[in-house]
Amino acid sequence: MIGMDVILVWLANFSINTISALGYFGILFLMALESMIFPLPSELVMPFAGFLVSKGSFSFLTVLIVSTFGSLIGSLISYYIGKYLGIGFIKKFGKYVLLDEEDLEKTENWFAKGGEKTIFISRFIPVVRHFISIPAGVAKMNIEKFCIYTFIGAGIWNGFLLWLGYILGVHWQEVRNYSEYLTIVVTILLVLAVIYFVYKHIVKKLN
Repeated sequence: MIGMDVILVWLANFSINTISALGYFGILFLMALESMIFPLPSELVMPFAGFLVSKGSFSFLTVLIVSTFGSLIGSLISYYIGKYLGIGFIKKFGKYVLLDEEDLEKTENWFAKGGEKTIFISRFIPVVRHFISIPAGVAKMNIEKFCIYTFIGAGIWNGFLLWLGYILGVHWQEVRNYSEYLTIVVTILLVLAVIYFVYKHIVKKLN
């Protein structure tokens, strides 16, 4: 089995090579992937871009704008995947993965009431930001609010990582090392949440 370290090294090299070859467009492309289900952490992309800013290869403001638009593009793709494919999937196959019409209704109500906060806060949480746009699309969250809060949240997070890379310089990869611990914690919490969800639905069916 391929270890996590090997995967992260491959992703880091992929990010470095893409940015080195494509420049600003490479950053936009990588951040679009990062906002989709593709497991590419922004902690690998933005600090390296910050390091290049410190060397004078890139402009801080241009990188920030390009990366944030990349995050928005990727999020919109995921949003429309959820909007046009998610509902049909749940209605047709949801019962096989313990999802039903009631879950769909709850999701719609959640994003109708507090979708802005959910989208905004999710931009700062590893793992979650990779797929949060899909349930937002399934719930048909207001697209204007989705874009605004995605753009603001992504802009703040991207700017923070970019600044860290700029400050750390050649030590930009230290950002990734520290972020791994948070990613592990979040992953564990998500696994526990899934276990609870499955348990709750099984108990409901038995009753």
